[in-house]
Amino acid sequence: MNMTIASALPSPPMAGAKIGLLAGWGRYPLVVARALANQGYQTYCLGVKGHADPALAELCTDFAWIGLARLGQAADWYRSHGVRDLTMAGKIHKQVLFEPWAWLTLLPDFRTLRRFYRHFFTTTRDNKDDTLLLAVVAEFASAGLTFGPATDYAPDLLVKVAQLTTRGPSPKTQKDIEFGWRLAKELGRLDVGQSVCVRRQAAVAVEAMEGTDACIARAGQLCRGGKFTVVKVAKPKQDLRFDMPTVGVRTLETMVAAGADCLAIEGGRTILLDEEEVLRFANQKRITIVGLSADGQLPPLSETSSADDMRSEP
Repeated sequence: MNMTIASALPSPPMAGAKIGLLAGWGRYPLVVARALANQGYQTYCLGVKGHADPALAELCTDFAWIGLARLGQAADWYRSHGVRDLTMAGKIHKQVLFEPWAWLTLLPDFRTLRRFYRHFFTTTRDNKDDTLLLAVVAEFASAGLTFGPATDYAPDLLVKVAQLTTRGPSPKTQKDIEFGWRLAKELGRLDVGQSVCVRRQAAVAVEAMEGTDACIARAGQLCRGGKFTVVKVAKPKQDLRFDMPTVGVRTLETMVAAGADCLAIEGGRTILLDEEEVLRFANQKRITIVGLSADGQLPPLSETSSADDMRSEP
């Protein structure tokens, strides 16, 4: 779910303890499961049907599939395995909740219906990402299960504040990054999305429930000349337990197909999967990647020739 209370969160359990992993779509759950295994945790994983990778079964102590709307069944499964500490990783495709007859298809159990009745039936509560995910956390908490941030177990995934690629942004691109940062942070404050695509200080596309890749692809259709910047940030009040912005090789492949040539992400609050592979691919494709500081400032940049970074004008 393309979803700070950090000081109130409990410390992660000791290595060797049991931990539950609730896994959605993408590589992130695989990376977290591998990190937990390497640290000696006994990992009990529920993979959301239609989202999680079956390869998780090979990395975890025990693995089972769970329906998206089966919160009661999930809580019972964790408790039956003696698990009390949980973490979640991976995207949930929120659009499935808005498909025709979605709730009949998902077959929610009683606890899910009770928790989300006012969100989807009486509509007395909104359906923003944070609202829904906090409801999930609250439902598990009512069963004595506590969520913590997945990055507690894999802190090396958080991107550095630095120019990450050989090629840095041109002065024009720097202006687009600054503009995109302000826009993305405002979208995050409203809990709409985390990514924007910018060209010459104009918003080409903004992310909502479709996700970053679809946002970038749409920007490529609208900005046929390419050479646009993608800015992806954490929300101003980002809950570190879920919906951390995540990028990987797939993001860059989408950028190449769409014609984007710069990716600006928030250092310390963005997950960078397979960093070596990402940076190798970016340098080969002449994509700039920078990790911004918490206030949106660019890191110290190495010199780049104007010939390399000059954007073509229409």
